[in-house]
Amino acid sequence: MKKKLILLTVCLLVGYSAWAKLTSPWGDQKVVFTPAEKVCETLPNFKYCTYSAVHGVNDDLIYHLHGRNLDENSWNDDTYFTAMLQNSWQRAGVKPPKVVSISFGPIWLLAKKGQAEKSGLLEEFLRAIQTVESKIGKPRSRILVGESMGGLNVLTLGFAAPAQFSKIASLCPGLYLDSPFSSMETLKKAIERTGADPKIVYGVVQMSKQFVANEQEWLAFSPLETIASVDPKPELYLSCGLYDAYGNFEGSEALASKALHLGFKTEWHPLYGGHCAIDVSSLSAFLTK
Repeated sequence: MKKKLILLTVCLLVGYSAWAKLTSPWGDQKVVFTPAEKVCETLPNFKYCTYSAVHGVNDDLIYHLHGRNLDENSWNDDTYFTAMLQNSWQRAGVKPPKVVSISFGPIWLLAKKGQAEKSGLLEEFLRAIQTVESKIGKPRSRILVGESMGGLNVLTLGFAAPAQFSKIASLCPGLYLDSPFSSMETLKKAIERTGADPKIVYGVVQMSKQFVANEQEWLAFSPLETIASVDPKPELYLSCGLYDAYGNFEGSEALASKALHLGFKTEWHPLYGGHCAIDVSSLSAFLTK
């Protein structure tokens, strides 16, 4: 009886393993494109890669700020939206800007120097721009592009130093009407209102507190608050999926409304999809027009 039970258990485990393998994805949908030429450098405080389209570039420069747990190598990833952007430019015969993708690690927020342990990366990034451009040259104009965590970072950077950037493309940015220092009851209502995944929201709250120490610092950091004092006004491109598991649609829509009210030239692309659903066609046009 015992041997039969063991045999049955083994058979079930083998069967489950085979079924799991059979029903899991067998591959990835990859983008067909010609990857940009890539040159990378590691410096004491950050890493960066420069990407130049093989068919030529124009005189602008894109700074790409990646999402959480990605890095400076993602621009040529043939399963990522950045490959779709390159494909779009190549199909249209457009010479795009050169791209610099900068990384301070898997998780970082561009908060001004404050009381939080990891604050001060905003000042670090502005110094990084000077370092990079001392090597590759100063562009005609600078453009910011970022997704998710990077979508929030391009807004905080662009709003803090608006004279340095002509355009900001913020994709599925980590924007919230409430702060990480709001009460549990307030956060609970936000989760219910936005349909966000509670585990994700908890992680976002804990991550944010590594870079911003209190409510006052958060108000000085949040693009929903700082946008009112931005001058000059860079062009904005904002997008977010309605069913964003991070609960970012509400905040993104609110920022788009504020930007239009304040006179920013703004493209708002609400999308029917999840986190970081991106309309590549309109984004590729925004970055090269």
